Amino acid sequence: MSSSVLFIAVFLASSVEAVEALTIVLASGLTRGWKSTFQGVAAALGTLGILVVAFGPALVHYVPIKTLRIVVGGLLLIYGLQWLRKAILRQAGFKAKHDEDKIFDEKVAELSKAPKAVGYDSTAFTVSFKGVFLEGLEVVIIVLTLGTSAHQIGLAALSALVAIAVVSVIGAAVSKQLSKVPENTMKMGVGLMLISFGTFWAGEGLGVNWPGSDLSIIWLIALYGIASGLIIAYSSYLRKSVVRTKESQA
Repeated sequence: MSSSVLFIAVFLASSVEAVEALTIVLASGLTRGWKSTFQGVAAALGTLGILVVAFGPALVHYVPIKTLRIVVGGLLLIYGLQWLRKAILRQAGFKAKHDEDKIFDEKVAELSKAPKAVGYDSTAFTVSFKGVFLEGLEVVIIVLTLGTSAHQIGLAALSALVAIAVVSVIGAAVSKQLSKVPENTMKMGVGLMLISFGTFWAGEGLGVNWPGSDLSIIWLIALYGIASGLIIAYSSYLRKSVVRTKESQA
């Protein structure tokens, strides 16, 4: 069961980052040309691969498991709470939802301003490298933290690769960006999973005996999900009350 939850958590998180990277790559390729864009993508993926090979085994073999779980659990709580906070604000109406169409159009407009180069295009290379590397770095962090804490870094890496492959295939088929992906819902789910894993592993590192062992992750997700739902409902109610008050005073 924990392996399934791990796979799903890494898959969803990687899919979100892959969609954002794909938006940048497509904007660069369609505007500046594909050769230099693909070179930037390849360079970014190669750099990320080196990071995984360099740091993954070291974390697994040389860091005590209790220390690793406390540190990683804390990092996942911070990381997951950031995702969850933004998702809750968007769901409650306090923050605009992530719009890949808008991002794509803005990136195209930005890239169109620079004069096109003959042959190698440094702008296309830099933009695609930066986009893929930065979004991919978040995937690497997720793979290393979740995978090493569960001692299943191979499964975590496989899940990330599957997510990237699926997003890439769909992106190539639609030849634009995945604007229909319910990204806020995915970020909500990923945030819940990350803070649940973080709570579980930090607790294990501190010596907490969780009832049901690994199955505790499931009820932690449910518990945090219920709490998030209540926060969204109350926040949405407050926002609407403020709007109604301003309208009545106008």
